[in-house]
Amino acid sequence: MVATIRYEDIVKVPKALLHDHLDGGLRPATIVELAAEVGHELPTTDPEALGRWFADAADSGSLERYLETFAHTVAVMQTGPALRRVARECALDLAADGVVYAEVRFAPEQHLERDLSLDEVVEAVLAGFAEGTAQAVEAGLSIRVGTLLTAMRHAARSQEIAELAVRHRDSGVVGFDIAGAEAGFPPTRHLDAFEYLQRENFHFTIHAGEAFGLPSIWQAIQWCGADRLGHGVRIVDDIAPDGALGRLAAYVRDKRIPLELCPSSNVQTGAVASIADHPIGLLRDLRFRVTVNTDNRLMSGTSMSREMSLLVETFGYGWKELQWFTINAMKSAFIPFDERLRIIDEVIKPAYGKLLA
Repeated sequence: MVATIRYEDIVKVPKALLHDHLDGGLRPATIVELAAEVGHELPTTDPEALGRWFADAADSGSLERYLETFAHTVAVMQTGPALRRVARECALDLAADGVVYAEVRFAPEQHLERDLSLDEVVEAVLAGFAEGTAQAVEAGLSIRVGTLLTAMRHAARSQEIAELAVRHRDSGVVGFDIAGAEAGFPPTRHLDAFEYLQRENFHFTIHAGEAFGLPSIWQAIQWCGADRLGHGVRIVDDIAPDGALGRLAAYVRDKRIPLELCPSSNVQTGAVASIADHPIGLLRDLRFRVTVNTDNRLMSGTSMSREMSLLVETFGYGWKELQWFTINAMKSAFIPFDERLRIIDEVIKPAYGKLLA
């Protein structure tokens, strides 16, 4: 079975993506064009070479250095038309990769350098996603994009961004997140924002357990009330060599708290040594709510199909396992239950059912 799974076949099957950064997935050619418009200097203006530069610069083994590459993408995302274009192309690129549902996140506070308001930033991105989705449908593809608004954990605007997310909840914003360097910036610094979101019956995930360990995960869940864990890969630190679960790992598994695992990105930032060493295999065997994600497609030179292909090659997974990851992600999405169920029953299961038959 596994030997017959080709990359091009993986591209065709429906996939669900929960952890993808808008400013980490630009097309290199788009960066070159937008940079020329605003006068931003790039390491190179050759799109192919620029794509290689991003991947090489991000491949440092350090989360902090990995994050530095975003200076170039954020710099060209400071106008309404630029944000709209980037979001439109994001939806089209994901749809072309077979993604039928995606939650794409970005930090509005990082796009204010040319006098846009926070609301104008969000409106431009939502418009771009709507355009890209419509164009994908015209091309015979299907995708739904939900937007997550991210607050930067080293800044002090999380309450403002949380209110912004709730303000746009009926226009396409489905959740909230905090991101950025974990060390020294615990999620509890933003407790007011999380408590506000809970009172508003709104969904949120938290970047935790990537560069920092179990305390980050514990705070995200037990203090802040996160619905999902952004990465959460370090939960493996609470699992003994014989597979015995510690108290926190058991709680995460028993409560079915989704893990937004990003294999290639985790290798790049030094969270794990290699795909073969990635605990996704162990966590799947132990039946955690594991999902597969891209994180930053540009920086990791990746796609959902590539991430799944790597798992097939490394762990010998077949269509059954790929379907399991996909349904896990769809179950964990921040859209209404009946809409999740429709995509699972009408799109995902029929497609994989044919392959499994």
